[in-house]
Amino acid sequence: MHFDQRTQAALRDAGLSTDEIREVSEAVVEATREDADALESFFTGLDVVYSDMDQAHSSAEFPEHAVEYLDLFTHADDIRGYLRFDSWGVPVEGGRVLSDDVVELTLGSTVDGRVRFAADRDAL
Repeated sequence: MHFDQRTQAALRDAGLSTDEIREVSEAVVEATREDADALESFFTGLDVVYSDMDQAHSSAEFPEHAVEYLDLFTHADDIRGYLRFDSWGVPVEGGRVLSDDVVELTLGSTVDGRVRFAADRDAL
């Protein structure tokens, strides 16, 4: 089950049965998978994306990135993976779809923050 023991106890105290807690847990896991699929779909077929990432070597407000791939996996409510650009890559530690035009990834070491990505600069 997705929820830790304290959360399960709190949900039982709030009146949910074990079966209801299990159903909610399964819904969270499924929503996480759907989000990961939507994030990967966003990057699929795009050669270039724009971001609001601060980069020391770029003066652009929304720098351009050549994208090779986004590869994600899920575990319970965690989204993890790797975003590969043309000459570098970064671990992904979470993400969400903000709109049809913009997604946000939480990037790991070297970036350590949330970054919005769009196929068009104007969307940012």
